[in-house]
Amino acid sequence: MTNELDALHKTHTWDMTALPPNKSAMDCKWVYKIKTRADRSVEHYKVHLIAKGFTQEYGIKYEETFAHVAYLTYVQSLLVIVTVLHWPLFHMDVKNSFLNNDILKEVYMQPLPGYTHSSNRVFYLHHALYGLKTSSSSLIC
Repeated sequence: MTNELDALHKTHTWDMTALPPNKSAMDCKWVYKIKTRADRSVEHYKVHLIAKGFTQEYGIKYEETFAHVAYLTYVQSLLVIVTVLHWPLFHMDVKNSFLNNDILKEVYMQPLPGYTHSSNRVFYLHHALYGLKTSSSSLIC
C-alpha cells in the first residue's frame, strides 16, 4: 500500500482543496489482490486505490468512455514486418499507467480511508485513477 501511495504522491495525482458549492465528491477505497504463480504459491500482493466511478453521472461528470485498442490487422502487419526483416521484438509494461494520464473534467474525491484531514477538504484529481469512467479514454498510448 505504501508503494501505491508513493506513486500517487510522486505523480501529483491530487491536491487537497475545499469542495466548491454545487459539486460532489465521490468515495474511494483500497482494493487488494494476491498475485499467484502457476503452482498457486503467492508471487506478490497488489493494492490499488479505486475511485468509486459508478457514482459519476453521464453528461455531468463525463461525456464519453472508451478504451484505446489496436486493430488486429495493424498488429498482424507489424508482426509480419518484424519477422521478414528479422528485427528483435520487445514489449514493455508501464507501471501505474493510469496514474500518468491527465483528467479533462473536474473530479473531486473524498480523502482516503484513514487519511488525516480537515473536515471540509477533498481531493481535486489531476490524474486518472482506477475506477473512473474516463480513465481508459485518457490513456495515451
